[in-house]
Amino acid sequence: MLASLFDILAITGPIYVLIALGFGAVRLRILAAPELRALGVFVISFALPALLFKALSQRGLGELIDVHALLVYVLASFLVAALGIGFTVFVQRRGLQAGAMTAMGMAVSNSAFVGLPIAQPLFGAAANTNLALFLVVESLIMLPLLMAIAEIGSSGHGRVGQVLRNVITSLVRNPMILGIVAGVACSLLGVHVPLPLTRAVDMLASSSAPVALFYIGGTLAGLSARGLGADLGVIMAGKLGLHALAVALLLLVLPDVDAAIRAALILNACMPMASIYPIVAQKYGQQGIAAAALVATTVTSFLTISAVVWLMKASGFIGAGG
Repeated sequence: MLASLFDILAITGPIYVLIALGFGAVRLRILAAPELRALGVFVISFALPALLFKALSQRGLGELIDVHALLVYVLASFLVAALGIGFTVFVQRRGLQAGAMTAMGMAVSNSAFVGLPIAQPLFGAAANTNLALFLVVESLIMLPLLMAIAEIGSSGHGRVGQVLRNVITSLVRNPMILGIVAGVACSLLGVHVPLPLTRAVDMLASSSAPVALFYIGGTLAGLSARGLGADLGVIMAGKLGLHALAVALLLLVLPDVDAAIRAALILNACMPMASIYPIVAQKYGQQGIAAAALVATTVTSFLTISAVVWLMKASGFIGAGG
């Protein structure tokens, strides 16, 4: 039992050590906010696109995206988002705008900055390919949908078209989406990347996880989780528990998913919300609860994710060797 616990901490512990280092660097003023932003730009614009390109360009067409897994993750995210909106609008008697922001906190995981570093020691190279699936759901489906719903709640139907156009334009320019598209194109066309470029891509890809975690820690240093208990509890329960539960239940209904991908889907749904959550919520006056939820959920996820990994290993859902 004790040995198993140390095995789990060997996987999750380093993740949170790097987050703590980033947090301490900002709190101790070793790094300032503009310097921290540069790390985020490096991860989003260079390291993660390189990792996604590498993962997808080296796989055959049939291995790129598991359609059944994609369907499960989309439906689970839809379900949790709908529950979040319904609870906010009909139980808390708040507007559709607030409901969309609650739903975003509950149903959009931090797949790139937290999920990937945890998945890599468990699933190996498959974690990089799985990341592409998660980013397709979160960046191409959930974020645009919830932002459109928020706009409907704030300004009526008139601005939704403009919002969608802005979102689509942003997605077309998103380096991570471009990395996915380039990787898929190379796979489909059978393009062999020259060795010097391959090695450069490898170096960038290997830097994505540690720099991303350090960046997350620094971001948390400027946020507060005080004074928003009730709303905070709803978002935390949705993100750390309900999202994963919805994925697990749908996997029972749609069982045609590889066992390793099943484990990856459930584990990714356990991740805290995306780090851009408070930034998006700021536009709708929800930045306080969003920032508090990001801090509290990221800190609490050390315990919840460790517990989920332990349960998966104990039940044989994840092999003892990872």
